[in-house]
Amino acid sequence: MKNLENLASDFFRSIAPSCIRKSSIVFSDRVKKTGEYINAINVAIGNISLPTYPAMLKRLLFIEDINLKKGIWRYTQTEGIDSVNQTFKKIIKSFLRPGLAPELFTMVDTGASHVMKLVMLGVCGNFNGINRPIMMLDPVYTNYISIGQELGREIVAIDRELNSDGTFGDVEIDTIEKIIEEKNPSAFLIIPYDNPSGTLMTQETINKFAKICIKHNIFFVSDEAYRGLYYRDDIKFAPSIWNISEDEVPGINAAKIRISIESFSKLFNACGLRMGALVTDNELFFEQARAANTTYLCPSCIDQYIASAINDEDERDIQNWIGSLRFYYKKILSELYIGLKTLMPDLIVTQPEAAIYSMVDVRNVVKPGFDANDFVMYCASEGSVEISGVNYTLLVAPAAGFYKNKNRYANTQMRIACVLSDKEMKLVPELFVKLLKEYENKRN
Repeated sequence: MKNLENLASDFFRSIAPSCIRKSSIVFSDRVKKTGEYINAINVAIGNISLPTYPAMLKRLLFIEDINLKKGIWRYTQTEGIDSVNQTFKKIIKSFLRPGLAPELFTMVDTGASHVMKLVMLGVCGNFNGINRPIMMLDPVYTNYISIGQELGREIVAIDRELNSDGTFGDVEIDTIEKIIEEKNPSAFLIIPYDNPSGTLMTQETINKFAKICIKHNIFFVSDEAYRGLYYRDDIKFAPSIWNISEDEVPGINAAKIRISIESFSKLFNACGLRMGALVTDNELFFEQARAANTTYLCPSCIDQYIASAINDEDERDIQNWIGSLRFYYKKILSELYIGLKTLMPDLIVTQPEAAIYSMVDVRNVVKPGFDANDFVMYCASEGSVEISGVNYTLLVAPAAGFYKNKNRYANTQMRIACVLSDKEMKLVPELFVKLLKEYENKRN
């Protein structure tokens, strides 16, 4: 039954794989079809390959919970077990500036992506017959765009452009105010440690945005999956909506507008654990989020048990762990930048201040009509480079999938996730440049 017309919905028939997953699907089909022996260096998706936090691994290998050992794996409460909720609170607390103690209501969920969906269900959409969008900065993590399409939720995106020096332009407060007046959003979502741009949002900027949200009485949502992964030496405390003080932003505590999206994937090298959380200072929003999530019963009891190992850790140990990740990623990102610019100086390459991604723009080195998606599909379906007797290809993410608005340079940009071993990441510049030249030579 190949034709889905009149059988499947318009949405289902029109949906395409995510820009961060599509290349791996195409490559997998290639290998199955041809039987070709080729190694794919997959930096299209932020799938961390580093070992997880030791206490979590120990808890998995030496299970002490009696019911889990007996194979009695029952549903937990919808919001998750108390110990894992305390874990998320403890992680946030370990980042707080002295004197700050926000009241937090937490609900764990099956990964941050599901939390994104739940948040978008709650903060935007139909308000007494008026459709109100959620406001974000463009480019934005592609899953928000996809989830918005799935839910029928409108996204208003504020343009940012990748400059020729590898930096993204700042967003003016006046621009945000104008969009709020014109589009009437019900929430403003930020990613302080930005995916995909690698831009770091300072606490001062977060505070300015918080004042706008209080002024217009809209939710202030922050995706803090990469909290603590910053690479500037002048940062003493991790920028966060939970590091907003009453002195700096009067009324922030009474406003009850803060929501953060939390994840174990990046800070604890546990992408496959699928453990995220919704955290808010608004008790009613928490209660309604829990009510909405009862449909999905609960997160995995096993994943919750493993994640709650962090609750027994000292806050200093948590911060030391994240500090070691900062050191690692700062080195990897720097080496990637140097490698790409050395081999092809006219590439535009970001020098990330946060998160684990680099953006590359080839607009200065390719012929007119270049399409990053076509290049990515070429690498996945037929591209091959031999290095030291081994055949490789490279999987990256076309940046057009991260732009909600039309951007004049989106089709020449790609995102690289620095998630593989040091040895594998060292191959990325050579593979990227050789495959790009190979592809350009094949184009008319």
